[in-house]
Amino acid sequence: MARRALKTTEEFRTYVKEVQSIEGYRDPLAFGIARVDRGQKNRDKILQATFPVVNWKENLGSAAIFIGALREAGVDIDFKESEFVCNATKEFVENAFALCSPYVNEAFGENHKNVQVIKHLHNLFQGPGVSEDDYRIVFLFEDAPPKSVESVYIKLYALSLDKAPLRSLNLNGAFGVLPNVAWSGNMPIELDWLRENEIELKLDGMYPQIDSVDKFPRYLQHIIPADNTRILDSAKVRMGAKLSPGTTVMPGASYINFNAGTEGAVMVEGRISSSAVVKEGADIGGGASILGVLSGTNGNPITIGRNTLLGANSVTGIPLGDGCIVDAGIAVLEGTKIVISPKELDKIKEANPNADIENKEIFKGIELAGLNGIHFRQDSLNGKMRAFRSKREVKLNAELH
Repeated sequence: MARRALKTTEEFRTYVKEVQSIEGYRDPLAFGIARVDRGQKNRDKILQATFPVVNWKENLGSAAIFIGALREAGVDIDFKESEFVCNATKEFVENAFALCSPYVNEAFGENHKNVQVIKHLHNLFQGPGVSEDDYRIVFLFEDAPPKSVESVYIKLYALSLDKAPLRSLNLNGAFGVLPNVAWSGNMPIELDWLRENEIELKLDGMYPQIDSVDKFPRYLQHIIPADNTRILDSAKVRMGAKLSPGTTVMPGASYINFNAGTEGAVMVEGRISSSAVVKEGADIGGGASILGVLSGTNGNPITIGRNTLLGANSVTGIPLGDGCIVDAGIAVLEGTKIVISPKELDKIKEANPNADIENKEIFKGIELAGLNGIHFRQDSLNGKMRAFRSKREVKLNAELH
């Protein structure tokens, strides 16, 4: 029997307080309801989780309603665990719909998005052919290594939607949790199923167009970007990346990995590896590469400062401050020997009054990490790497961003 509907907002608030007073109850860090894609061969295998709404440190009243609806459907939640995932059954949806009754008619647009989810699921379950196990409800109670595909995805959403800062979430073990699948558009396909059905599919002309084979989907399969954000090739941005408004990602050698991205309008024509963050006004030139924590930075994540230019085909392995320039085709790494004349060193110190910079002529790249206003160049006569006080400001074309 479906739960009795709440009639007033006061009854709603009272019910929320009752649930929150349950012994051992704790507010979730994140929660949401996802539609999942299951394996074509093994339905117990979750291939992908799509969240229409992700709640991150917010909407705790809705969380209590969902938990109450689960309890009334006979599902107990262990609040001591780091995460909880189960099917969003018809009984749960009916209970949640009844509990959300005071807000059902107001649920549209930006209003009461969690109620919109329940309202739409309630309508779906009235029709034929809807499988309860295609919908999952997910709670994260702490930021621990993810145990399920659904918990990995809700964290990737939190990063891409800018609900959690880049490099702030525990994604340890995520690659072991996610299955490797063939992606055909938005559809993940089990590789074993393709192998088993290859002959029939090909002879029938039904073999799917495979866009990629990966554990992660593309950013645009799940995220709607800001109006002034451009991505000219969907393959260039991975789910879990963050693109701030005004970012342009050109085709060619560009790429933005998960848990990496931009903090402001940025021109991207090069590679932003996982854990790398690029600040507003920077220009990542064609083929330029920012190293990730597994690419020679000794585990130190790289931030590229505001209005900094990375020249075409350059490699950056240290954090850079604001207003820096790395010339095309050179590599600035932690161990790179860099020559700075006394005159230029004084200018660099002036631009970085709070930095403790030694008085010497030869520096390692790591000693210049994070400093503002440095221009890195290679002497074409002797091949030595040199650094100067940058003489020009990098500005993006505002009309393009």
